[in-house]
Amino acid sequence: QVQLVESGGGFVQAGGSLRLSCAASGRTFSSYTMAWFRQAPGKEREFVAASSSIGMTRYTESVKGRFTISRDNAKNTVYLQMNSLKPEDTAVYYCAAAPTGRSYYWGQGTQVTVSS
Repeated sequence: QVQLVESGGGFVQAGGSLRLSCAASGRTFSSYTMAWFRQAPGKEREFVAASSSIGMTRYTESVKGRFTISRDNAKNTVYLQMNSLKPEDTAVYYCAAAPTGRSYYWGQGTQVTVSS
């Protein structure tokens, strides 16, 4: 199955930036839909951003203009650049990958903590 490894989480003050990375296995990475989800304590996991196999991107409204998802197919890696971070962005961030016609595979998550 697809294996995903997230990195780049940490502590940051409000207004700061972080860049998350997710390395994926597989020779057909370019055909995967890649996405980021997050889950805060006591909350449901929510969609954050996605990049389709043809380069179309989608974001949840609360991060539009602040977060950018991108991918480097040569490195089998997807990124989430997070700028102007807010305390409400604090959560465990999960990378997800969906090969064409298949359901999502999930990474283990990386903690992002934004202090006020």
